[in-house]
Amino acid sequence: MPMADNGKTHHTMPSGTLLLVDGTGVAYRAFYAIADLATRDGRPTNAVFGFVKMLHQLRQDWKPTHWAVIFDGGTPEARLAALATYKAQRPPMPDPLRSQLGLINKFLELSRVPFLRMDGQEADDVLATLTIRGREAGMDVLIASSDKDLFQLVGEHVRIVPPSKSGDRMGPSEVREKTGVPPDRIAEWLALTGDAVDNVPGVPGVGAKTAAKLLGEFGSLAGIRENLARVSSPKLREELNAHWGDVLRNLEIVTLRTDMEVAVTADDLRVRSPDAGALIPFYEQLEFKTLAEAMRKQHREGPMLDLGM
Repeated sequence: MPMADNGKTHHTMPSGTLLLVDGTGVAYRAFYAIADLATRDGRPTNAVFGFVKMLHQLRQDWKPTHWAVIFDGGTPEARLAALATYKAQRPPMPDPLRSQLGLINKFLELSRVPFLRMDGQEADDVLATLTIRGREAGMDVLIASSDKDLFQLVGEHVRIVPPSKSGDRMGPSEVREKTGVPPDRIAEWLALTGDAVDNVPGVPGVGAKTAAKLLGEFGSLAGIRENLARVSSPKLREELNAHWGDVLRNLEIVTLRTDMEVAVTADDLRVRSPDAGALIPFYEQLEFKTLAEAMRKQHREGPMLDLGM
């Protein structure tokens, strides 16, 4: 079922495991992972097929009680106001992928997997908001994404998991091992380094290791600013001083919002069995014969909690 923000009152989520999937990221990954898959009449289906496979793998690996797939709905005006060139360098979505988004949505509807897209909002902020709500309600939260911005959400009951293959959960120690800083310093780390993927320029000469070293030595951005004279490299001191306004702007941009008005209830996100009667012909229409046959077999054998794989 698709969902949108309609101003409903927030509802408390029960205990269990909440799996949040970066739908846009998974769609891109599926599109590039599988080449030249199309129906006999030439309709591309590689992204749809890969998306189905990845979602099934996530369901099988992590066995969530609740889940949602989150798609980008645009770029927030506040981030564009802070940096007009934010994400400006990104190429448009390839037409063969764009043509499959409706089919991916249809697959999710027939599979009874809740999915959300908020106009003018990035998926990361919706993911962040639902993460905090789930965590505060006592749930274990798993985020299926390869986006390092989401590292800032990792904590005692929040883990990052691989979106497209089986793998280990990424917790606070893994985030520190990968970046050199703990999750609660990721936003400040990104403010110093910038983010080439999102076209956010960092301090010249400050890469991941230098940013981690500065934060390790001085504790925070405020600590770096207060102790700028103690930075050993004259060139680094000069660059930090000259670009400190950019650092503060970057911090505003990369810090995820956790206060979005996302109008879903716990029951909306509960894992449900797919609509086999509609999903089987959908698979047949796309010539996914193996998927259709697997779902037929499951349908004959009893209740289904799977997606037909």
